[in-house]
Amino acid sequence: MTDVLARMKKLSGHNYVDSAFQASKATTQIPIIDPATEQVIAEIPETPAAELDDAIAVANAAQKKWWAGSGVDRAHAMHEVADAIHKMRPILAESLTREMGKPYKESLDEVDWCVHSLRYSAEIGRNDMGRVMGPATAGQFHYTLKQPLGVAAMIMPFNYPMVLLAWEAGAALAAGNAVVVKPSEYTSITTLLFAEAFSALPKGLFQIVCGGANVGKHLIEHDHTHVVAFTGSVPVGKIVSRTCGELMKPCLIETSGNDPFLVMPSAPLDLTARAAAFSAYMNCGQICVSAERFYVHEAIHDAFVEKLVEETKKIRLGNGLDKVDMGPMVSMKERDRYEALMKNAYAQGAKPAIGGGRPSDFNRGWFVEPTVLVDCTPDMSLFHNESFGPVAPICRVSSYEEGMALANASKYGLGANIYTTDLKEGIRAAEDFEAGMVWVNAPLLDNDAGPFGGTKMSGVGRQLGPEGIETFRKTKMVMIDPSCEAQDFWWFPYADAESYPGK
Repeated sequence: MTDVLARMKKLSGHNYVDSAFQASKATTQIPIIDPATEQVIAEIPETPAAELDDAIAVANAAQKKWWAGSGVDRAHAMHEVADAIHKMRPILAESLTREMGKPYKESLDEVDWCVHSLRYSAEIGRNDMGRVMGPATAGQFHYTLKQPLGVAAMIMPFNYPMVLLAWEAGAALAAGNAVVVKPSEYTSITTLLFAEAFSALPKGLFQIVCGGANVGKHLIEHDHTHVVAFTGSVPVGKIVSRTCGELMKPCLIETSGNDPFLVMPSAPLDLTARAAAFSAYMNCGQICVSAERFYVHEAIHDAFVEKLVEETKKIRLGNGLDKVDMGPMVSMKERDRYEALMKNAYAQGAKPAIGGGRPSDFNRGWFVEPTVLVDCTPDMSLFHNESFGPVAPICRVSSYEEGMALANASKYGLGANIYTTDLKEGIRAAEDFEAGMVWVNAPLLDNDAGPFGGTKMSGVGRQLGPEGIETFRKTKMVMIDPSCEAQDFWWFPYADAESYPGK
């Protein structure tokens, strides 16, 4: 047993409350299973309501102290958190790979992304605290204040449990809020380990409570949480949004994606095929902005398919702690869901040019093959539902216009890709795509300084950039008359000359 595995085991049954690991009194424990070996490596509690209430009370007290300090002090504390995360790189990466399955290299990348995202939030949070405007009345002082909402409840997914938490918690903390997190049941232990890096913050400001849907529901509905950030499926996202609407509670909702990937005749096919493979198979396709629908111009369709098949053959599949490019899916449940979707695609006429099943050289673990599907038509269910797995279905199109129309014929609108060296075509696509993010020859990139989020059923609100900070702030308008003078032009009694002339 490695040191990291021993640490993971030791955290079984615990939450992170009031800046300490506390054993829960939960009567139900949820097993954590390594998706590559199917071995139980830890357990997490189904945290009872009383413990959740305690954590929320602690968060509210901590938030008031946090906001009472200076912006400089908050930024310095967040930089200390980033420093601590960097020191924990190998620990966090190994834990994530064991718990979620992604290759160790991808886990290390995720830790690094957390570091620079937190540093960005630390600085942008004290960069803009409102604005001064020209007064509506001479001699007055009119300005806005940016203030925290209070306690942020965060319901996190399994696919990027650390970096998405760094995005959201970083913005919330920088804005002056406290944070209570419910991690995914699949990646709770890694999230608990991640919490160690937040010890530089005041006690109780950042807390982790484990469990399933009931824990998330309690956090969302609680009278003393003031903003909700949710990442997950569309059905659950609708419920969260509806609940927050009834409570008049602000929310950030990031649900699903079914991102298109257009390939035009001017695209360099060798490079484009590599980009397509990366976009479809990274993290075993378990990314909300994975390329999931490929629309390829008929002039280069066959050549592109051939090259993408060659790139797919190069993918090394296995345990993420080995020298591999792609690990297993996160759980048996997720693999069953994905395989049912693939079975339906075959029934509708799609054919695998490569892959399409489970790899024969694994007798345990939730592995599936990276797959290229051909003979696809745009009416297939695969083109209208998120696959969240390593598949690249390819549809032939006759023109840019047809490809764009099909790309936009979706209930989702998270990201969108096009490969082209025609500058006019690239700029046009940026305008034409119905999506929150567009990548022209640059798939799967984020920028801490730019907003991340979608349209349609892909969610509401934005993460990252100044927009991400605004998600966790409220704006207060202030108007001051420093001379404290009567406003005779405005107050009673009204001038007779301005009364209705008929009286």
